[in-house]
Amino acid sequence: MNAVPPWIAAQASQLLTQRGHAWLLAGPSGLGQYDLALALASAWLCEQPSGEGACGQCGSCHAVAVRTHADLCVLMPETLMLTLAWPLGEKVQSELDSAKRKPSKEIKAEAMRDAIEFSQRTSARGRGKVVLVYPAERMNHVTANGLLKTLEEPSGDLKFVLASEAAHQLLPTVRSRCLWHAMAWPLAEQALAWLQGQGVPSAQAGIVLRAAGGRPQDALQFFQSGRDAAVWQALPAAVARGELAVFKDWAPAQVVDALHKLCHDTLAVLAGASPRFFESAQLPKAGSLRALSDWSRALTATSRTVEHPYNAGLMLEALVSQARIALNTRA
Repeated sequence: MNAVPPWIAAQASQLLTQRGHAWLLAGPSGLGQYDLALALASAWLCEQPSGEGACGQCGSCHAVAVRTHADLCVLMPETLMLTLAWPLGEKVQSELDSAKRKPSKEIKAEAMRDAIEFSQRTSARGRGKVVLVYPAERMNHVTANGLLKTLEEPSGDLKFVLASEAAHQLLPTVRSRCLWHAMAWPLAEQALAWLQGQGVPSAQAGIVLRAAGGRPQDALQFFQSGRDAAVWQALPAAVARGELAVFKDWAPAQVVDALHKLCHDTLAVLAGASPRFFESAQLPKAGSLRALSDWSRALTATSRTVEHPYNAGLMLEALVSQARIALNTRA
């Protein structure tokens, strides 16, 4: 169940044949940037690597698997470190345990300073060292600028792999110091087979994959969040009627994402194109390009602050009311 997806393994094999000390893995969410970054790091550090990647059996591979490799430095937001079971430093863990602060959603400058200190050490296992940054767009300007010199002139046998779901947000100076790799999209058959291998019922796999726009890992997250695939199919009509219950137990960010997708597909159909996230028959027949465009801009503005404190109930009412008006306005 934890096997690397086939489209990730193929990309890892391809990248391992190429030279370079810093890679930027770029693409939209759900395509496996983190998995590919970790596969590359594991292969670079592996004691018995093959052309296909890490062996998965040696001491180095075991150390990566249990998150204790002395030559691998992982830079992530603290929230994601906790989610993916990467250990935090003693000071940070103590602060979080004592509730002095909440875990950071950004890659902090202190973590970058620790990474720079790590880069100047001697390799513990003699296979070089790796710094993995994910998601790289979570570096603020201070953090990103702190990385530049080490990224351009790494000491010793040091490699970087930066994985990003919004590479356009990175500093141009960071992008220019990396070899760029555009994440490959899996074939639909590959994605469906992988989803079913992860425990998604075959009857739901196609629905959640479409809901995720063809991105398999986003589709898996959709399924694991407990949202019903049948609700997704009924969502356009329910929103057009102004029904709040369709979003019962959804997080605010999930609601905004779903409405954005509904807006996108409704605009696409109105313009004579094919929808991406829903079936054509599921979409309401909206008639006002201006109303839908205004709705799209409003959703974009909302998405910038969706993680900030607010009254979630009132926000949901406003979002659904806004959607109902846009979907029922005629030119």
